[in-house]
Amino acid sequence: MAKKTETSKIKVTLVKSTIAILPQHKKVVAALGLKKINSFRIHDENPCILGMIDKVRYLVKVEKI
Repeated sequence: MAKKTETSKIKVTLVKSTIAILPQHKKVVAALGLKKINSFRIHDENPCILGMIDKVRYLVKVEKI
């Protein structure tokens, strides 16, 4: 059996509005699962998610869980 490794989790919260931002950044926010201000999602910390967060870092707040 393959051993399951523990991945750390991060909480991503939308803190600014997506009005008047680049269309690509709106798509990234939607792909992270964020819709309204103060909505949050918990994701595994992996390079894909971290790259998406880096793209829209001025719109979100990130906390380690």
